[in-house]
Amino acid sequence: MERFVLILFPALISTSGASKSVYAQVGGRVVLKPPAINTYKYVYWRFAKEDGLQLAWRNHLGGTGINKDEPWTNKLTLPDESLVITNLQPENFGTYFCEITSGSQTLPIHSIELIKLNVSVSPAEPLLPGESLSLSCTAGYRKKPEIYWLNPRGERIKNNQGTVTVRVTSQDDGMWICVVAEEKQVKMPVKVVGLSPAPLVPHYTSTSSPITVPCSIPPLITWEQIKAKGIHEVHWQFFPETSSGLISQDAQRLFSLSLAGPLSWKRDQHRGLSPARDPKTGNLDLTRKLARVEDRGDYMCTMKFKNGRTLNRTVHVEVLQIISSPGPHLLSGQQLNLTCSVGQPLPSDLHLQWFRPKQSAQPGLKSARLTIPEVSTDDGGQWECGLLQGETRLTSAAITLTIEPKLSVWMLVISCSAAAIVSLLLLILGLIIHRRRRRKMRHLRPQLCRCKKPKPKGFYRT
Repeated sequence: MERFVLILFPALISTSGASKSVYAQVGGRVVLKPPAINTYKYVYWRFAKEDGLQLAWRNHLGGTGINKDEPWTNKLTLPDESLVITNLQPENFGTYFCEITSGSQTLPIHSIELIKLNVSVSPAEPLLPGESLSLSCTAGYRKKPEIYWLNPRGERIKNNQGTVTVRVTSQDDGMWICVVAEEKQVKMPVKVVGLSPAPLVPHYTSTSSPITVPCSIPPLITWEQIKAKGIHEVHWQFFPETSSGLISQDAQRLFSLSLAGPLSWKRDQHRGLSPARDPKTGNLDLTRKLARVEDRGDYMCTMKFKNGRTLNRTVHVEVLQIISSPGPHLLSGQQLNLTCSVGQPLPSDLHLQWFRPKQSAQPGLKSARLTIPEVSTDDGGQWECGLLQGETRLTSAAITLTIEPKLSVWMLVISCSAAAIVSLLLLILGLIIHRRRRRKMRHLRPQLCRCKKPKPKGFYRT
């Protein structure tokens, strides 16, 4: 008996291949791969034990067989040597064995442990900034693998052992990832109610361009979900830029959103701006066809909730403007000064550039001020001042110059003579018309006489 055991035990060792762990979720799909092989005659997949229930087989000629009994009905496919399982259920988790034969040789049996992952998020509905979020990622296995979470910014949450509880901010909106044993990654979406991120740089426009002040709700969050969080108030405020370039602290309320019945905007102050027509879509932008210099300043979009939490986004608007001295209408030979500015110094990574009319011989300059000592008629037309960041044009302002040719001395004499003659003719014509009117009136005047024996009423018409 002892001799038999000594023979059998080495046989067990030689037929048992390395074990591998694979992680999946209920309802998911998994591909179980055998060891890499060059040639084979048969491949057998079994469940629970080495000689357990046969799930599938395949031979080198392409023949296959699939177990279609419960709980494997419509779950198994064998496109090659790999076993594919879809719509996983709790009873499908366990140990799988892959046996490969190559001619008369049987390779070591390869085992794969399919482990169920339990991943959850609480609460499931969208969160407001400051509310608590709980994430859980656990493996139903006696040997606990290393599990950790990555936030939407790709940062690892330390010392969590698969469970995370945080107070969310707007940066936590997005896809959280549970990493299991440095192999399996499970993505879990988290929604945080917020407003579209404010631009990192000022929003540049010009007096020749439309103005759009952006503010919106993320597209994956519906207005019904906003209502469910207890929305209380939505409004726009404006903090104008003063002449010194500073932002005024005196807020001007522009619009308020009426939440009773159909959503509609109420205008609190008229500045010519128009809100988006249907705020239910999440678009809260303010627009106008052309920007004005007085539009410079900060615009704040605010949402208040009944629990006291407030969301707001501030957009700083800069308006590019061209000033012409002495004006847009000049005579040939006059000096022209063009100034392009947003009202305050530009950041170091931005610069201005002038774009002249095609027929003008003036050079294009990269400066805020352009001086032409003597303009010519070729300088007339549209001049543009572009605000650029590298090679990217952020916005541009335009002005149209009208330049008349310079009059000579003889042209001036002829013009003055013509004007004098026309004035004299008009004067003579006026005198003639005046005299004719006086004669006509004298002819039509009634003749009166005094009777020798007047009646009580005095004079009578003859």
